[in-house]
Amino acid sequence: MQYMFQLYADERRWADPSTRDAQDDLAAYYAYTEALKSAGAFVAGDALQPTATATCVRVGTDGKPAVLDGPYAETKEQLGGYYVIEAPDLDSAIAWAARCPGASHGTIEVRPILVLRTETAVL
Repeated sequence: MQYMFQLYADERRWADPSTRDAQDDLAAYYAYTEALKSAGAFVAGDALQPTATATCVRVGTDGKPAVLDGPYAETKEQLGGYYVIEAPDLDSAIAWAARCPGASHGTIEVRPILVLRTETAVL
């Protein structure tokens, strides 16, 4: 089964990527990604640009799209990246999430992926 890890943290932590802390964090993420790959659990993953680059789209009751700059809600933690992994069960996925460097300075939301196909939904 595939699981998505949504990594939430205070994006100010990454404001200056040249700092020693940011470089250490990046090295920890590279090592974690390599561990996932070595275990055959890695499917996909990447970091996201800061929330200031985000665009939100909503369709109003009139059917017209409204486009807004920035994140929809103000929060202390922002979605900064994601992983998609393959794991036999939720307990295994949680164990991988606990090893993620982001778990030590933010929140990792673990969700099973619901595979939808045009002809049928796999629930």
